[in-house]
Amino acid sequence: MRHLMFSLAITGAAVATLSAPGVQASDDLADVCPNPIRMADTGIEGMGPLKEAFGPFADAFKETTGLTLEMFSLSNRTAAGTALQYDDVELVFAGPSEFVLFDRDSDIEILFAIERPHYGSSFYVPADSDIESLADLKGKRVALKDTGSTSGHIFPSQMMVDAGLDIKRDVEVIMAGDARIAALVNGDVAAMGGGNRDIEEIEEMDPDGDYRVIASSDVLPGDPVVMRGSLDSDCKTALRETLEDNSDVLWEALVATERNEDKFLNRDSSLGFDRTAADYEVIKRAYEAAGIEL
Repeated sequence: MRHLMFSLAITGAAVATLSAPGVQASDDLADVCPNPIRMADTGIEGMGPLKEAFGPFADAFKETTGLTLEMFSLSNRTAAGTALQYDDVELVFAGPSEFVLFDRDSDIEILFAIERPHYGSSFYVPADSDIESLADLKGKRVALKDTGSTSGHIFPSQMMVDAGLDIKRDVEVIMAGDARIAALVNGDVAAMGGGNRDIEEIEEMDPDGDYRVIASSDVLPGDPVVMRGSLDSDCKTALRETLEDNSDVLWEALVATERNEDKFLNRDSSLGFDRTAADYEVIKRAYEAAGIEL
């Protein structure tokens, strides 16, 4: 009975989209994809915040694919991985670190990624500091962001390791979270490792101060939307093609909310459809180099 009801729901969606002007290929997606299609976000907890952040995107998604995008609330990234593994969701909006974790435990693919040209890690020191390189951090206190943060913890850790430092013995790492900027400005630490855009917060907190960047990483792969491995291959292909064909409309809808505008649009981001699992190997290597377990 459940399968019959599900089939009827899909047929109804297909008929409705055939009559809607301007919608392309949505009947094909209804034929090959689950409807509704469920999506979670590892950075948002609770149905209210999810709907508030992704309401316009869900509307644009339905208009372009004919599929209802149903938000699925999760408590953490472990729950998201489990949901993907056991087919509780079709899509998860994840971070680079979450992608590596999910890719280890289940067969997933990337639908699209949020490409951020400024997404990477940098180390900051006061301009009058005698620290010129990461090697000079030996014996110093260094503030990092939150544990597990890709740009604020994992990559700064790898950068110090690559510079020849033992991050457990040679430096005193302070996981300062949101207080990392104040720790640097107040002189509580000799240096701070964080995102490339943290310089804006430093200048905002200390407009009369002067700071230098002593090291920066390459641009990191952006936040991916992943598809569960057991999703039908025809559905995966149809989703990629349809979303890429309508990327401008979907991007405008995604950044139409205050939360997403601040997180994505204000960082010169865009939708990218060329990312593969191989692009995220750099994240995996960073965990390994820093001796941090996923």
